[in-house]
Amino acid sequence: MLARQRAAFAQNPMPSAIQRIEWLRKLRQMLKNHQEEWVCAINQDFGNRSADETRLAELMPSILGIRHACAHIKQWMRPSKRSVGMAFQPARAQVVYQPLGVVGVIVPWNYPLMLAIGPLVGALSAGNRVMLKISEFTPATGALLKKRLAQIFPEDLVAVVLGEADVARAFSRLPFDHLLFTGSTEVGKQVMRAAADNLTPLTLELGGKSPAIISHSIPIEEAARRLAFGKALNSGQTCIAPDYVLLPKAQQDAFVLAYKQAIEAFYPKMADNPDYSSIINERQFERLQAVLAEAQNKGAQVIRLFDKAGDRRMAHTLILNIDDSMRLMQEEIFGPLLPVVTYENLDDAIAYINARPRPLALYYFGYDQEGQQKVLHGTHSGGVGLNECLLHIVQDDMPFGGIGPSGMGHYHGHEGFLTFSKAKAVFSRGRFNATRFIYPPYGRPLQKLIYKLFIR
Repeated sequence: MLARQRAAFAQNPMPSAIQRIEWLRKLRQMLKNHQEEWVCAINQDFGNRSADETRLAELMPSILGIRHACAHIKQWMRPSKRSVGMAFQPARAQVVYQPLGVVGVIVPWNYPLMLAIGPLVGALSAGNRVMLKISEFTPATGALLKKRLAQIFPEDLVAVVLGEADVARAFSRLPFDHLLFTGSTEVGKQVMRAAADNLTPLTLELGGKSPAIISHSIPIEEAARRLAFGKALNSGQTCIAPDYVLLPKAQQDAFVLAYKQAIEAFYPKMADNPDYSSIINERQFERLQAVLAEAQNKGAQVIRLFDKAGDRRMAHTLILNIDDSMRLMQEEIFGPLLPVVTYENLDDAIAYINARPRPLALYYFGYDQEGQQKVLHGTHSGGVGLNECLLHIVQDDMPFGGIGPSGMGHYHGHEGFLTFSKAKAVFSRGRFNATRFIYPPYGRPLQKLIYKLFIR
């Protein structure tokens, strides 16, 4: 498959803007025409996935991302003019953006449509061929994606690969021109090792423990409601979901009450509620239960906001009195469990975050400009939300990517185009050749004059 895509790319190494836009329009139309199929397939994979969450968090960002790319591809493709130093005149310099070739994308299970379409849009915008490896944990979505993409694209342009973990390992060892992986930090390390043998350039979109700070300058009810939305979406199975909350010690009891009220307003009941998504599979459900039980055994206070409802619908749960020895504070949670950490002042909260690996996202809830700037300048993270959760990821004119343990590289919008392009430096000169003045033999008077003019 890789060989066929390479051969096809060699026949058309610089697709026109018109052709790229046509690819994306076909993709957008396919997504729009089969909305209910996507909702049903993802629901089948999860056991219960809120249809509205699929529309809001998978279909809408995908379609908006395509629309944004179509509107800007011609601009992105234009060579970028650069200046030429006086010593090297007369000449011209520019940067030409050239497709890389064949891009590999390893898609995770938590948003199996959006996290396939997003990289696909970036890679096609840049003029590449693409191979997508879909997670084995979302077989229905993978099968539908393979079927529908095959109806609009030849396999030597876009191909979908299905299979278990052994197929994913083999996929990561292929000599792609670029490989994008979205998933856990530990698996990301394995992908990076596999790619190293081929010196394959990588974009890693990982995860980590994304903190949310609540300050004194926002009503606790409002902060809790906004935070609850970010944690509740997809039952917390989101790489940029708030992983734990830091709040003033005096506000802990008020936050517990406000968060409980917010969740209950979103989900008046859990059992048989189509709005409340399930944990993806039994393995992940058991992992979350084990993490919670271990914290409770070590003295944490567990506050379940609902009783267990079956069908892998796990109760949203607050955890108080936590410490760093608990798995809860060592691993990315990726579920509806929210540890609560208290602080005395904002500097303490910042120090707590900086003592840990740099997260994919960081959230600050506070209307005070001073606190916002202190957090922005005093911490590192892949992205930041001020008084909002999650929504920075769907802003098509901003890059998305991690830092250190939470990832490397960026995509989305223009940054996606750049990631999947080679920015080729081109220096050109006309008939008059000024370089001849510095040809050997050295030591001539004109060369000495050039040194006096430009080496000072």
